[in-house]
Amino acid sequence: MITGWRGAALAGNIEALYASIQEDGDVLKRVDEVEFVDTPLHIAAAAGHTDFVMEMMNLKPSFAKKLNRRGFSSLHLALQNGHKETVLRLLEINKDLVRVKGKEGYTPLHYVTREGNLDLLAKFLEDCPECIFDVTIHNQTAFHIAVENNRLAALRVLSKMLKKTDCCQDVVNRKDKDGHTALHRAAAKNYPQMLKLLLACKADKNVTNQAGLTALDVARGQVNNRESINILGVCSFAGVSTLYKLWQLIVKFLAKASIEIFRDMDSISSEDRNASLVILGLLLTATYQAILSPPGGVWQGQVSETRLSPPSGAPTSTSTPTHSKKSRNMVGTSIMDPGEFLVFYLTICAVFIVAFFLTLGLLKPFPRGFKTALQCAKELSAYKR
Repeated sequence: MITGWRGAALAGNIEALYASIQEDGDVLKRVDEVEFVDTPLHIAAAAGHTDFVMEMMNLKPSFAKKLNRRGFSSLHLALQNGHKETVLRLLEINKDLVRVKGKEGYTPLHYVTREGNLDLLAKFLEDCPECIFDVTIHNQTAFHIAVENNRLAALRVLSKMLKKTDCCQDVVNRKDKDGHTALHRAAAKNYPQMLKLLLACKADKNVTNQAGLTALDVARGQVNNRESINILGVCSFAGVSTLYKLWQLIVKFLAKASIEIFRDMDSISSEDRNASLVILGLLLTATYQAILSPPGGVWQGQVSETRLSPPSGAPTSTSTPTHSKKSRNMVGTSIMDPGEFLVFYLTICAVFIVAFFLTLGLLKPFPRGFKTALQCAKELSAYKR
């Protein structure tokens, strides 16, 4: 004979549960008041009694987020014991159960990632996409866990979902308690395929850990590391990474601005169109000429030592350098200071490009085609994210 709520939960006997409630109407209330306890829901979930679990969720849904004395929720226990049907039914009632943190901050998502349960991993991410942001007490994401447990297939599932979010880089570049990103971990374990997946998710190769090492530095300390080094070694300079990010922002801004500008061009009058074309033509001519002939011109012919020396009769100093600039006074290079020339060149090029496309936009056959192309570029950029 089954007695008490505990026996009813072990047997999955709903009638016995209600018999216990009839004897003491506050029995479940007292269980709920205990901070850490194996509730009837925990016991039934661990045993795979799905119908009993559903009945308990109806009576006491608060039990679903309670942890037992070992630090596990009912969903954790159902997963650990392989009761897939119970897991799925729990999710039907409350999808946020995927985010309940158990022992060491492990969520059910972290558990299925560690075990490589791809079906449930995909289901969790589909039902509760926000769970991908959860971290353990060691500040590890599901990406760290997939790498540490060599779960390449699980990492693929995670990567596919992450690309659909707007916080791709925030998650993939998250550092654990030692300052390691998932990319550092993959480099340390010499997993080339995982490195490729993480880089496809916009993992930053220039992020350093607490020791000041990048993922490439970590990879160099491993054996049989040639493939990993080749993967990480491409454009792994901070300057290149920064310029690439800046270029992406510029392209995104120009695409958005151009769409708005071309939209306004549809309603412009013929007189305004002709006047604008004249002004843009002058801008194109001036900027093109400035690009070909920068201020001060360029160095011509061989630059001799005497040309760099002061004229005869002029006061001299023993410390006057005659060779210090010789290395950069090459034929065809600008006489301007390199830094000043770069600022000038980029500004002029930007004006030239804008004027060029505005000119094309003002010509009747072009606006619609440009708007379509820009819209396609915008959609392609969103797809890559």
